[in-house]
Amino acid sequence: MKALLVLDVQNAIVEFRDFKEDLAKMEMIIKDFQQAGSPVLFTRHTDLVEESPLYKYSRGSELHDSLSSYAEEIIEKHTPSSFYQTNLAEKLGSLGVDHIFIIGFNTEFCCNFTAIAGFDRGYKVTLIEDATGTVNDAETYEMPGLDIRDFVGTFLHWSNVIEVLDFEEYEEEYQSKS
Repeated sequence: MKALLVLDVQNAIVEFRDFKEDLAKMEMIIKDFQQAGSPVLFTRHTDLVEESPLYKYSRGSELHDSLSSYAEEIIEKHTPSSFYQTNLAEKLGSLGVDHIFIIGFNTEFCCNFTAIAGFDRGYKVTLIEDATGTVNDAETYEMPGLDIRDFVGTFLHWSNVIEVLDFEEYEEEYQSKS
């Protein structure tokens, strides 16, 4: 069984820049999984440091209105990995999931760490590269011309253990099969 993991679509992240296109793709994928009766699980990254934009009790840590109405199951996490010290593996196991699809934020941290941790736990993992986003850019990493999503997608793809697709490839390969 397939499940969709929607990572950290939270106010502090989504309001950082214009993510309209990314959010639109995420919404289409969420709807596709829900229409197919496949599980959709959201994560919410929280911190206990009051100064953090993702402070657990702040508006910044809440799921963004653009997708929050789709969140029936929310897994709270405190690290980039959605598996570390959470009940995600148990939840996926109880649902009979063996293939996880990953979309959401931040590509180079939470999406990347969750993809690798999922593979390490025996799941088939698919990252939908252009249905992820990040608050960081080439300037953040002092690497002119860096496309973070493409970079992360490329090295995950080259691992030969994590499937990386763009939205159009997802539509062709899985949309009617989800």
